[in-house]
Amino acid sequence: MKQPPLEDQYQMFGSIALSAFGAELLRHSLLPELLGKDAASLLYWAGKQLARRYPLGTLDDVAVFFERAGWGELSTGEERNDELYIELSGPIIAARFSLYGSCSFQLEAGFLTQQIEQQKRFVTEAVELPPKRDGKARILVKWDRKQAIE
Repeated sequence: MKQPPLEDQYQMFGSIALSAFGAELLRHSLLPELLGKDAASLLYWAGKQLARRYPLGTLDDVAVFFERAGWGELSTGEERNDELYIELSGPIIAARFSLYGSCSFQLEAGFLTQQIEQQKRFVTEAVELPPKRDGKARILVKWDRKQAIE
């Protein structure tokens, strides 16, 4: 089944204001129960699949996607030769840390991995870094310049 263009989806759903509670029920309660011990790796894979379905041309586009998807505010840190530090912040991220203490951002890490892989054209992986005490999630994205994607 063909997906409607992303911009159409933004416009259609963007005007509907919803509580984040429903998404958090799925993310924190239902999915880990269904996926069991494989939840983290399956959510990472799911994030990659979403990125393949919704390819974005720039990191600015990725930041807009995150905001509209309710995944938080994305900001990029220092980019070195083969790595980029990314922080997720905002009320939804702070609330997740406050409510759950430890929470996973594997869906977001997988999504970032695939988007950056598509943009840079190198094999890419991402890892969650330990959270800072400031209520922000941190993800390190690394690509391998020796493994170009055709």
